[in-house]
Amino acid sequence: MSQTESGRKEYLVISDFDQTLSFNDSGIVLSELIGVQGFEQRIAGLSRIHLVQQGGELAYLVLHDPEFRRVRREHLVECGKHIRLKANIGLLSRLLEEIEGRRFTFYVVSAAPQEVIQSALEGIVPAERIFGTQFRYDATGEVDAILRVPAGYGKVAVLEQLRQMVPLAHDRIIYIGDGSSDVHVMLHVNRLGGLTVAVSENRYITQIAQRTILSEDALSVLVPILEEVAGWDAGRIRGFFDAHGFFVRDWEKVRTDALTICAAPEIGQRAEA
Repeated sequence: MSQTESGRKEYLVISDFDQTLSFNDSGIVLSELIGVQGFEQRIAGLSRIHLVQQGGELAYLVLHDPEFRRVRREHLVECGKHIRLKANIGLLSRLLEEIEGRRFTFYVVSAAPQEVIQSALEGIVPAERIFGTQFRYDATGEVDAILRVPAGYGKVAVLEQLRQMVPLAHDRIIYIGDGSSDVHVMLHVNRLGGLTVAVSENRYITQIAQRTILSEDALSVLVPILEEVAGWDAGRIRGFFDAHGFFVRDWEKVRTDALTICAAPEIGQRAEA
């Protein structure tokens, strides 16, 4: 069930998009493109009142905010062309195919608009392996409905859809993300024995992810995959990179404890309390 005809073990590698495979937030780039100010303030306002799932704020604005109502499909496609991507995303997908005894299929699941992601990753990741926010457009080209938002539990739903298509055991899932919108899906993957990798220092996600790796190169996520899934040691991993024309220059393994220490109240104050 979780094995290919060639006997290779089957895995899904599922990655977020904004600030996981890119350096830009899609909403910021789209705002600049259509000339709307104050995007981050609007997002912060939606977050404070918990009106939408974290990560789904841009979709809400496109449907409901008067200034974002001007967004059309062509704006989303153009936005994707302005996204600054991390290096070697396409090579990451190809190198995953070269890990002996295992087959890794790479997907992108994100709350960013699907047109943005497909445009940004054109020629790098096949369109059918990209699952983003889907809009419905009316006859004028204006967004009149949201069909899907893979944010929060929405990402869990897409992940389960993909897993059942293979079909695949839960422990053959690898999820890569960077922020608060990835919390639900990482908890889901952890609970069922998969591997979760954070690619940012976001305190909410690093406490949940099994591994955290920081780099501007997408190939960096190969390290936890090769260690945790394939069982390779550091020497073999370095050799793998060397064989493909790369070398690992700096590799620091750090465990960080984050804490706040406050002065204890005086004895008299404790009694009064």
